[in-house]
Amino acid sequence: MGALHEGHVSLVRAARAECDRVIASIFVNPLQFGPHEDFAAYPRPFERDKAMCEEAGVDLLYHGVPEDFYPPGFRTEVRVRELTETLCGRARPGHFEGVCTVVAKLLLRAFPHRAYFGQKDYQQAAVIRRMAADLDIPAEIAVLPTVREPDGLAMSSRNAYLSPEERAAAPCIFRGLRAALALFAAGEREAGALTGACRLVIAAEPPAAIEYVAAADAESLREFRDEERIAGRAVLAAAVRFGKARLIDNVLLEP
Repeated sequence: MGALHEGHVSLVRAARAECDRVIASIFVNPLQFGPHEDFAAYPRPFERDKAMCEEAGVDLLYHGVPEDFYPPGFRTEVRVRELTETLCGRARPGHFEGVCTVVAKLLLRAFPHRAYFGQKDYQQAAVIRRMAADLDIPAEIAVLPTVREPDGLAMSSRNAYLSPEERAAAPCIFRGLRAALALFAAGEREAGALTGACRLVIAAEPPAAIEYVAAADAESLREFRDEERIAGRAVLAAAVRFGKARLIDNVLLEP
């Protein structure tokens, strides 16, 4: 959606290294914003974004406008059941329908062999992979590691909303996730113990308001109950608010 950072650029570099042609799209998609979310305020530094794409090696930059994607009479949406109803889906009804609809349109317009996404948006990538498979869209969905600031904060366009105090506190999300990851590496498998360890670290920072910390199956995104033990591959994910910024992050739990 623009306001590009090094995380986006890492996707372009990977595409440049692995593919013959690279297309990037920049479009602030109104369908994925709720009524009281930050659509109007979302940063749109297009000239800066364009320069970053050129420098990283993008061959074609597609800068769409809402009328191009959603002309008069538009009535269709794409919905992936179940995977969109957990984690971020609970707090953002309709968000993933907006994501799936615009990504489906982009994939069908460009027909790429491969499409690149970041792990920071783990649920989004899982939903898009399921959608592409279910609708026979012939694109491989490649998910690349989250790119972080030196203090561990996941790079995000919404980091620009943080005040200096909030920016200083925001790395607590990754510290909490790492605390849970250390427990997992030491043999802890109870979901509640892992999420509790993460919450404890995040809650110690006063500006942080936890929306959720959850452990979920890496494929189905079914959330584990506190008393459940994690036997297979899982994701530990968190959404935390700092003032008007809603930040998300995750780590994989792999036995």
